Amino acid sequence: MKTRDFRSDTMTLPTAQMRDAMRDAVVGDDVVDEDPTVNRLQEMSAEILGLEAALFVPSGTFGNQCAIGVHTRPGDEVIVGETTHVIDHEAGATAALWGAQTRTVAPENTRYLSYDDILPRIRTLEDVHHPGTGLIILENALADGTVMPLDAMKKIRSLADAHDIPIHLDGARIFNAAVALDVKPSQIAELVDSVMFCLSKGLGAPVGSILAGSAAFIRAAKWKRKQMGGGMRQAGVIAAPGIIAITEGVARLKEDHDNAKLLAKLLAPIPQMIFDPDLVQTNMIFCNIHEDGEKTLQGLTDHLNQSGFTVYDPGWWGQRFVICSRVDEDDVRAFAASIKDYLSE
Repeated sequence: MKTRDFRSDTMTLPTAQMRDAMRDAVVGDDVVDEDPTVNRLQEMSAEILGLEAALFVPSGTFGNQCAIGVHTRPGDEVIVGETTHVIDHEAGATAALWGAQTRTVAPENTRYLSYDDILPRIRTLEDVHHPGTGLIILENALADGTVMPLDAMKKIRSLADAHDIPIHLDGARIFNAAVALDVKPSQIAELVDSVMFCLSKGLGAPVGSILAGSAAFIRAAKWKRKQMGGGMRQAGVIAAPGIIAITEGVARLKEDHDNAKLLAKLLAPIPQMIFDPDLVQTNMIFCNIHEDGEKTLQGLTDHLNQSGFTVYDPGWWGQRFVICSRVDEDDVRAFAASIKDYLSE
């Protein structure tokens, strides 16, 4: 039985073209800037984002933490959303690596951090009791698959400039955000001081992320990368599929978005389903069901896993379904039918 994976876009598999590129990659020692394939990936990434320079790093967590290490000093406070990747999925690295304090914020009127959320939380060293705000971290796309409008980012940019605070963007899925917002990735990146994006999610590369910013920022980030053990020597073998990811993987993200919206359309008429179709903006659906004792969310999860569909166990917030290149329209229709079968039995 074919297994169709709806867990995450981290489950993408490298294409035959990517595997060929890995085999044929021209390599050198990247620690001394002599890997031509890594250099090309970095130059292309910086150009796409409209930033001065970029750095190839092993993972998204690595890229985020490398940026935090450059932007902050021990004792600084970092303003960040309470459900962001940095808080939920990076094992306390901000405290462990950099001695920075996180000021986690639950957005009040939006799904993303807003100007109004951040303004009252900016602190300075003028009060001896306070840490100084050293960094603001934003996400786009957000962890729930929704996107942050450019106007909201622009307001935060003006606030950060007024207080001389840098902004780092966890743009793990910045290309998904750009597709959903119908803008160029550079229009998002120009509103922050540094940005990280993942090659290994929807873009389809097997490993790696990019950290980008000014030339001075990347010089400092390269030193931090070495300090963190991220000097990968002949890394062109894993950078090569990254080049294909940013040149060809971006174009197919709209297909993922369309399939996610198709799934939302197919699930919406099912009475037991709980979710807002308007929040399906990229490639993710977050949902729940009306449980009645016999039909539970865990039961639905077990049913799907036993029916040839792979999904994660539900969390406290419900269930997440993610579309990536490993599923197509037929898979989506079969997936929706399986959910309907379980709930209507």
